Amino acid sequence: MTIDTLRVTARISGKTRRNRESKGANATILAIMRQLRHAVFHWKKLFSAACAVLLFRAMRPGIRLALCLCLLLVTTAFAGDDDEQAAPRFRAKTTAGESFNNESIKGKVVLLEFWTTWCQYCHQEEALVEQINKEFAEKGLIVLAIDVAESKKTVKKYLEQHPRSCRIVLTEDTNLAAMYQANVYPIYVVIDRDGNIAGEQRGAAGERALRRLLARAGIEAEEKADEN
Repeated sequence: MTIDTLRVTARISGKTRRNRESKGANATILAIMRQLRHAVFHWKKLFSAACAVLLFRAMRPGIRLALCLCLLLVTTAFAGDDDEQAAPRFRAKTTAGESFNNESIKGKVVLLEFWTTWCQYCHQEEALVEQINKEFAEKGLIVLAIDVAESKKTVKKYLEQHPRSCRIVLTEDTNLAAMYQANVYPIYVVIDRDGNIAGEQRGAAGERALRRLLARAGIEAEEKADEN
């Protein structure tokens, strides 16, 4: 290797090292700037909070009480709005070919039942779900029984032995199972006529619990007149 070649190599190595050092310095500067911006942001929040506390302490007792009452009323009002949780946007197609989504169920109450063929608790409450489906169908109740993570063949064979009148939906024909994290069974979800989630129940709890869940969406049995 000649002297000229060595010089050229040394110059290239020097430039490469300087470039690396420059990039490292720039990265360090950017990191420091981000940390400074973060610190300034938090100091501003602390300063604003401190000013609010000092201002509140400087107020007369009567004004403090009135302000607290106003804040309480506003907080309560917003809390009431937050209780109404809109149902996630979904799609579902039944084994009979019917399609449902958020728009098509408006004005109806929907009971979602997440089940499997091997779940003994689901099997125990099948008759209850079928009874509720027939009892409240005329009141606008739609029951969608979503089988989770089983093949069409498995579900078909099960239904041949245990026929059901409510609408059956397979996992492959809906996104509901993923939305409601269906991993224990049965799961019941009630959506009210405005498209909001009225209640949710994980696990079998009997007829009374399921009827209470439906009552949150305004689905209740008519009270019979007292007999004399």
